[in-house]
Amino acid sequence: MKKTKHSIKIGSNTYENLIAILAPMAGFTDLPYRRICEEYGCNLTFTEMINAKALCYEDEKTFSMLDTTGQSKYVGVQIFGSEVEYMGKAAKILSSMNRFCHIDINMGCPAPKIVKNGDGSALMKNPTLASKIVQEAKKNSDIPVTVKIRKGFDDNNINAVEFAKLLEQSGADAITVHGRTTRQYYSGVADWDIIREVKNAVKIPVIGNGDVKSPEDAQRMIDYTNCDSVLIARAAQGNPFLFAQINDFFENGTYDEIPDSKRIQIALKHYKL
Repeated sequence: MKKTKHSIKIGSNTYENLIAILAPMAGFTDLPYRRICEEYGCNLTFTEMINAKALCYEDEKTFSMLDTTGQSKYVGVQIFGSEVEYMGKAAKILSSMNRFCHIDINMGCPAPKIVKNGDGSALMKNPTLASKIVQEAKKNSDIPVTVKIRKGFDDNNINAVEFAKLLEQSGADAITVHGRTTRQYYSGVADWDIIREVKNAVKIPVIGNGDVKSPEDAQRMIDYTNCDSVLIARAAQGNPFLFAQINDFFENGTYDEIPDSKRIQIALKHYKL
């Protein structure tokens, strides 16, 4: 059973013991929650997704979301937008802060207010623009640049494999694949086959995303898709302990259940933070 992923190389960075990553989630992965997830074994957390244009205009609220005070492990920052110039400028600003390990470009968000502006997963319908964005971000960043994508926009446009290959050619240092289409939103079952297909098609690291709710799920996804690590989103909400459980399961084949008393204790800590 012992199958710990010891390290993953993303661009110039080598990440130790990176089995499970906390996904960027708007309204959830703020500083207090990232600190708690770190405490329970998460070695890479992400900020909430950052509006690249707002960052370039020095929006105060946007900058407040970039606070990493008290974090001691790897922190990634995710940006969204579809204007090449602003995405490049945002990458330059963020890489110069010297607080983030890498920049992730959101090409997977299915939220209607994001998609209708041509941002997030809408970029999967415009591969040429997506490629230009990655190239511009890479040109302006001193830290690795990764991209998060989906299976495709809808069932008639399943293009994750071709899209991932294009992003790799454009300079992306790693790809995260969510096994649902934009139209699925978060419903139905995530398609792990598409994650495996992307992994087989590119040479850069691939991170799997979708329906990992337990240590056993993490093991199954890595075994089935051969992905380099897993990204956990909704299953981490209210459950920061999941990261420690996954680490224990990969190292020892077992993990402890969390008693309610402990959950209450950490909920109070979260509230105070």
